[in-house]
Amino acid sequence: MSSRADLPKPTLFSSAEEDALVESLFASIGDGAIATDEFGKIMRINSSALPILGFPTSDVLGEWFPRTIIAVKENGEPIDLIDRVITRVFLTGKAISEKAYYLRKNGQRVPISQTVSPIILEGRPVGAIVIFRDVTLEYEIDRMKSDFISLASHQLRTPLTSINMYSQMLNAGYMGELTKQQHAPLRNIIDAGKRMSQLINTLLNITRIESGTIIINQKHVDMNTLSKEVIDELMLEAIDKNIKLSLHKTKRPLMVHTDQVLMKEILTNLVANAIKYTSKGGRVSVELSGRARTALFSVTDTGVGIPRYSQSKIFSKFFRAPNVMQRETSGTGLGLYMVKGMADRLGASVWFESEVGKGSTFYLSLPKVSLVTKKV
Repeated sequence: MSSRADLPKPTLFSSAEEDALVESLFASIGDGAIATDEFGKIMRINSSALPILGFPTSDVLGEWFPRTIIAVKENGEPIDLIDRVITRVFLTGKAISEKAYYLRKNGQRVPISQTVSPIILEGRPVGAIVIFRDVTLEYEIDRMKSDFISLASHQLRTPLTSINMYSQMLNAGYMGELTKQQHAPLRNIIDAGKRMSQLINTLLNITRIESGTIIINQKHVDMNTLSKEVIDELMLEAIDKNIKLSLHKTKRPLMVHTDQVLMKEILTNLVANAIKYTSKGGRVSVELSGRARTALFSVTDTGVGIPRYSQSKIFSKFFRAPNVMQRETSGTGLGLYMVKGMADRLGASVWFESEVGKGSTFYLSLPKVSLVTKKV
């Protein structure tokens, strides 16, 4: 007598019905969808994909995906085959989501958001599914937001300059001596003016980064000298919080080929962040080191640290970790987003290590030109 496990499993659909069901499910996907075999040859494409790409079905089916569906960067330069999402999916066996630009048949670029997933059979990829949608409207909305922020920031600068100038003049006694009662609120006005100026500069920088209009003027820069400038400018903030701020330079000038203004902005943000999120009596240490091909800048603090569940979002726009928001109500969540954007434009890498309650270390690595032999 055969056991229940030996009995044949009931089949709900015939082979032809299963094929029809798969085809129907694929066609019903609201976004554009393309299925390829293990070699990247296009086996299926749904009706939602065709108007996005501007291709008829006959031009696509049976063709090699990377050659038919051309992906380009924002500047129109084609993305190398090895960097294509579908290539990386086949190599890693993992799904990847990214934004890019596809070229329509008429050569027009269309911004898309895509997710490419491998089809795994018996432990190996036998194909891929590409799901994508046209995000032109989202890009236009982002552009309009950036234009508005840029316009508003420029308009705010003029009155804020007057407020800051006259506040400093009052504080310096150019308009008569102030009483002790007047000094305290005036100090608050000056501090608020500085924060507003920093916010406006941040918003303008982010607008330039996102619009691709940020100007890069590269030259030889000594990271030792630049770091000391940053430390000197932020020393008073550290002293006000009784924080020990230290700088450990290399013995010789550490030369890099970069934009001095943007690099100083990055370093200032990293050190200012460390001071801001370190409690009174803590320590912030800045260290420079030269490697074979790169210069490494690191900022270590004894601050609140970043929870593990928040670490993947730390460079996201407007993001602030919950434990930080409980202790420090001021802040926009734009500083590290700007740092990452500037670092990317300069060909630098930025990352961090952190533990809640023990502090964080942020690293910045950038290509090095040379280590000059002259002593500092």
